[in-house]
Amino acid sequence: MLSFSACAQNSKENTANNKSGTMEKINKTETEWKKELDPLAYHVLREAGTERAFTGKLWDNKEDGIYKCGGCGEPLFDSQTKYESGTGWPSFYAPIDRNKLAAHLDKSFGMIRTEVVCGKCDGHLGHVFEDGPRPTGLRYCLNSAALAFEPRAKKEN
Repeated sequence: MLSFSACAQNSKENTANNKSGTMEKINKTETEWKKELDPLAYHVLREAGTERAFTGKLWDNKEDGIYKCGGCGEPLFDSQTKYESGTGWPSFYAPIDRNKLAAHLDKSFGMIRTEVVCGKCDGHLGHVFEDGPRPTGLRYCLNSAALAFEPRAKKEN
């Protein structure tokens, strides 16, 4: 069992923390979400859908930067923890801050998995598995449609 899953069993009841204290929850109606998100992003983030493997815009992105929640813009993963898992979805071995995520048991489709959601907006991001690389041994397998990418500013010499 993932130790991470014990820190947040039900994302709807937990408040995620960041370095400045309690993270403000975003509460919007489904109508508001539908207006703000494209149909695929809405399906993934709000209905816990999944995009097809090897089709997302970020699965093979190799740029340096930050991956943010596609629903609320919260910074969640750094490209320095992204790796090629062979699954066809963006995969990371660690989040920027575990307190910005919530996780709970997902028994859909006859499987038992740990779903990962944004701690700020409760948007479905994907799942976390215990078959990742060192140093964490975790694989956060996420949907491109649930993420936004911001390239890191290049330092001038």
